[in-house]
Amino acid sequence: MRLVLAGTPSVAIPSFEALLASDHEVTAVVTRPDAARSRSKRLVPSEVGQWAADHGIPALKPMHPRDPEFVAALTELAPDACPVVAYGALVPQHVLDIPRYGWVNLHFSLLPRWRGAAPVQRAIMAGDGVTGATTFRLVRELDAGPVYGTTEMALTGTETAGEVLEALAHTGARLLLDTIDALATTEPAEQDDEAAVTLAPKITVEEARIDWTRQADEIDRLVRGCSPEPMAWTTIGDERFKVALGRPTDEAGLAPGEVRVEKRRVLVGTGTTALELVRVQPQGKKEMAGADWGRGLRDAAVRFA
Repeated sequence: MRLVLAGTPSVAIPSFEALLASDHEVTAVVTRPDAARSRSKRLVPSEVGQWAADHGIPALKPMHPRDPEFVAALTELAPDACPVVAYGALVPQHVLDIPRYGWVNLHFSLLPRWRGAAPVQRAIMAGDGVTGATTFRLVRELDAGPVYGTTEMALTGTETAGEVLEALAHTGARLLLDTIDALATTEPAEQDDEAAVTLAPKITVEEARIDWTRQADEIDRLVRGCSPEPMAWTTIGDERFKVALGRPTDEAGLAPGEVRVEKRRVLVGTGTTALELVRVQPQGKKEMAGADWGRGLRDAAVRFA
């Protein structure tokens, strides 16, 4: 099949590598426009844009997929299908109709659960015992198209969102390739269980703030779900303090937000038992071990708000 790939962040690259190495013909890549990513304001390509350049694949970078120049270019390419992994823009219906077999999306949840931009994060924050990836045909409604296939991943309750996404990027690559291989002879199944639909909007900064009066396991899920981005946070005085990884303990006796520095660990009180700070990032500093941060306090009394 003639393919035009659509994606933006690095999580798409395992799928695109698999498709490029297959018998299918990759004719172009669609990705978000180059953007300033540093104080220098220098425009740099997305991870997928850079991948395409490294492989000598033409890259289309429309401001919006409805742009007439992009529509004309995609029409001229005449793809049989457009595999999609985290492209980052809504595709209008007249553009969805250009490929013979449509746009086929790899989504990192077991649809219809967790439709939206942050499915892995939401699954962890909700305490799901299993997640996975789904391939489906894009339609105008968000993540509501008919499903081609799924792959499951058990969650142990210790993974971060980054770790789960990395794993699903690779197992999902196999699923997407299998879906494209069988696309001409497969009829996808409609998502017809409306009662099973849950939404996964992007995590806001305020939503990532830690409420130390909550239960320790709930805070742990928030921290893991927000790691590595946007990262859960709290405050010490007027400074923001990020928590990249925590660990619930059986220790009692600390009030919510109260910090206790021990020889090899730092504990914080919650609404139940204490949470150990495993990895942290104080304001203006790099991420570090919680115990290392604790040693730097030198017996200073600290409390999180």
